[in-house]
Amino acid sequence: MDRIRSCLLSLSRRQKRVLQVVTDIVLVWLALWLAFVVRLGLDDMINPVTTHVWLFVFAPLVAIPLFIRFGMYRAVMRYFGNDALIAIIKAVSLSALILAVVVYWYSNHDNVVPRSIIFNYWWLSLIMLGGLRLAMRQYFLGDWFAAAQHVPFTSRDDGLPRVAIYGAGAAGNQLVAALRMGRLMRPVAFIDDDESISDRIISGLQVFSPDKIQRMIDRTGAQELLLAIPSSPRARRREILGLLEGFPLHVRSVPGFMDLASGRVKVDDIQEVDIADLLGRDAVPAQAELLEHCIKGQCVLVTGAGGSIGSELCRQILAQGPTTLLLFEHSEFNLYNILSELEQQVTRESLSVKVLPILGSVRNSQQLLDLMKTWHVDTVYHAAAYKHVPMVEHNIAEGVLNNVIGTLNTAQAALQAGVANFVLISTDKAVRPTNVMGSTKRLAEMTLQALSREVAPVLFRDKSNVVRVNKTRFTMVRFGNVLGSSGSVIPLFHKQIQAGGPLTVTHPKITRYFMTIPEAAQLVIQAGSMGQGGDVFVLDMGEPVRIVELAEKMIHLSGFSVRSEKNLHGDIEIEFSGLRPGEKLYEELLIGDNVVATQHPMIMSANEDLLSWDELKQKLTQLLDAVDQDDYSRVRQLLRETVSGYAPEGEIVDWIYLQHRAEPQ
Repeated sequence: MDRIRSCLLSLSRRQKRVLQVVTDIVLVWLALWLAFVVRLGLDDMINPVTTHVWLFVFAPLVAIPLFIRFGMYRAVMRYFGNDALIAIIKAVSLSALILAVVVYWYSNHDNVVPRSIIFNYWWLSLIMLGGLRLAMRQYFLGDWFAAAQHVPFTSRDDGLPRVAIYGAGAAGNQLVAALRMGRLMRPVAFIDDDESISDRIISGLQVFSPDKIQRMIDRTGAQELLLAIPSSPRARRREILGLLEGFPLHVRSVPGFMDLASGRVKVDDIQEVDIADLLGRDAVPAQAELLEHCIKGQCVLVTGAGGSIGSELCRQILAQGPTTLLLFEHSEFNLYNILSELEQQVTRESLSVKVLPILGSVRNSQQLLDLMKTWHVDTVYHAAAYKHVPMVEHNIAEGVLNNVIGTLNTAQAALQAGVANFVLISTDKAVRPTNVMGSTKRLAEMTLQALSREVAPVLFRDKSNVVRVNKTRFTMVRFGNVLGSSGSVIPLFHKQIQAGGPLTVTHPKITRYFMTIPEAAQLVIQAGSMGQGGDVFVLDMGEPVRIVELAEKMIHLSGFSVRSEKNLHGDIEIEFSGLRPGEKLYEELLIGDNVVATQHPMIMSANEDLLSWDELKQKLTQLLDAVDQDDYSRVRQLLRETVSGYAPEGEIVDWIYLQHRAEPQ
């Protein structure tokens, strides 16, 4: 059977059409002959082929041109659907009607054709032509029993993974058709909340209610479950995932229609469960006027454009209609990736935006100034930073130079070039930090706060002492971890689960705030449009999440169990590695309690302590001198004196510092 199928599929398009036409002529003749049999019976019937030969000649001459006209030979058998069936009904009905007119006009007393013959010919043709095409579709799919799994003696084991589909709506039925076409998984059941379709059969699959999942597993042997509920809110998806967590099923999801339409994913992409669904929080709709305020019709610069947040900022900025989008990035590879993606989007959507890649570093103040002046930049989103806590803890000088001086250079260039809006991407680790990364990000915030208070400042290390008129509105946006960012724990957990474990968690009580990258970037853009200058905006991150609970959920939803003292026969173990250098158990979003609501429900404004610009310049001078001398004890002391709440834990672990201490004096 497989060989015949392969031979038929390998025929040329013309050969396939000729074969279909010949088959349809035979079926038309057969339907016409059977129409006489149904009307007259076999015992007394005179052979109609000899008595009405003209009818057997005329019937295909009428039918075949109509079949061609209605596109019956353009339909691909493997994708034969409702539209093709409707075309067959129209073509067969019209051909029968024309045949009836001909019979009425040309019949005589010696050659009478019973009128019921036409009706019999009509329904027999529909059954034969339509039925053959439906049968051939199943034949080419190689799945004769897909719609008959509950019929006795038709069950079989084809070795494919058995999957259940949660959601028996349009998305679920399309998924079943795609799975049967791809023949990589075998759909065995639907699960749906709608009680009216419980225990019914849809697309050949029984529909189970959510309270009968164990019965479904026992009856069908399902090993995986695919979520086909793209339109459900996150809160509902979280409830469903909580329900499924107790069953030995590997839970995955199909992409939403908006992801398909945007081109971010393909139809056949089946994804691991989106961790954002476990958080169960739906994004608040964006306010269009805030999104457009600093972007539409303007020249926008994004530093760190190839990073997790920077690249998402670029995607969303592009959609708001800037005239020019400048991508500033020190990693050539990251810059190439985001540029390629944005150029495809510009071409696909016919956008009139210049997207320009700029290789460079925020440590190069002159390059930043030249860039902003040359392109007359209106808005800067400063996302460039080192953000991996243990990495910065081991490389203190780079953390200070990139996070503090890099921000200072970008801000001073913006002030000199007359940039209207400057938005700093900050972090919750800047609040009462215990690490260098957090303290340097807080110092970067304080730099913008101090600059925003100065109407005409003398810039840091400006030997000319020229007073610069400040026309730039500086704002900062502070938020927690984003799902899927570089260094995020979620991709690490996925890899560890695929490797069979163990999952490594630093501490049983460690918690973190989480938000999706698109939501964070959208809120950053909106927050940057608010405030008068020097504002520290804090995003509503929801409730903090215990990392160990997140790890357990990911294990369960991957179809495995957690190995522990209570369950020695579990699949994957969770190991606690201990807090890394500079890491905190809990993160905070506010230094004080003085927070003010804004026009956006997910954005708050915090009033934080600050230093004057002159005081800060003195501290920055001392800090840079200490960095130049590799005096990291002095660096730590200066950060303690400058950054409110900075309380480092443990010894200094900078590699240069440790090497100097290890060398004999």
